[in-house]
Amino acid sequence: MKQLVEAHWKGDMAFEADVNGHKLILDVPEDAGGHDLGPRPKPLMLLALAGCTGMDIVAMAKKMRVPLTDFSVAVEGELTEEHPRHFNDMCIVYRFKGDNLDVDKLKKAINLSMEAYCGVSAVYKKAMPVRWEIQVNGITVE
Repeated sequence: MKQLVEAHWKGDMAFEADVNGHKLILDVPEDAGGHDLGPRPKPLMLLALAGCTGMDIVAMAKKMRVPLTDFSVAVEGELTEEHPRHFNDMCIVYRFKGDNLDVDKLKKAINLSMEAYCGVSAVYKKAMPVRWEIQVNGITVE
């Protein structure tokens, strides 16, 4: 199954894309020649990972009957200093909230996402280390 996105130049450094019927503008700050009309491309790589694994976790938590009251995924990437600047490391922080959450089920869901389901992490792991940690109700879990 092929997928296609096309980015159309809108002037200066801005591009507009249609992604699954949703308009997305990419740009850079004014000091880099743009007008800050939208996000930069590299942070969208982090967002792609957060969204991909996050959607996996939500689906699995539901199947495993894990009663989440809140959930977020933060992804931090370390950029190289030399050009072409690229991520050489990523760390995912899964932040769960809820009463009596089964940490073993959460870990199982994350492992399944990272090893079997998340296509974004599969590609990124070929290029760099991708680490993760869990926080449950604000406390980091080992």
